[in-house]
Amino acid sequence: MKKVFLSLLAASFIAVGIQEAKAQTPYNTAIGLGVDLGDGETLVGPQIKHSFGGANAGNAQVLFGDNIITIGADYSYNQQFQGTNGLGWYVGVGPQISFVDYGPRDETFFAIRPAAGIEYKIPSAPLAFHFDWKPWWNLSHETDFEPSRFSLGFKFTLN
Repeated sequence: MKKVFLSLLAASFIAVGIQEAKAQTPYNTAIGLGVDLGDGETLVGPQIKHSFGGANAGNAQVLFGDNIITIGADYSYNQQFQGTNGLGWYVGVGPQISFVDYGPRDETFFAIRPAAGIEYKIPSAPLAFHFDWKPWWNLSHETDFEPSRFSLGFKFTLN
């Protein structure tokens, strides 16, 4: 099941990378490293962000931690701050699934992750950075809400 899901996710990345769009982000597609941190374990892994035109963008990531793999995809609404060159804000939401290995047993967690953050694209270089507040609303295994989660991203812009 995990291999099928990861294969579909990889195919989606390729399909998204082929499309071209004009965006409110100062680039169309970016790939890089995402870091999810805060109360609890820190997760790190690859991510991709792609603009679908206008203010609409999608972000997908696969994050790894100690005995955990998390796969997520987010929709975000993006706008640039007027009078700035490369600095913008965004809000979004998306589903996330985590596979946790507890030794003798494995569990799968489903979550919704709202996000609100800022992003900066260096005007003279193909680099972008983001910081957001990204709380974790777990919908499985005794539902809970963890507000103390944040994400950092370091991206190379492709176009």
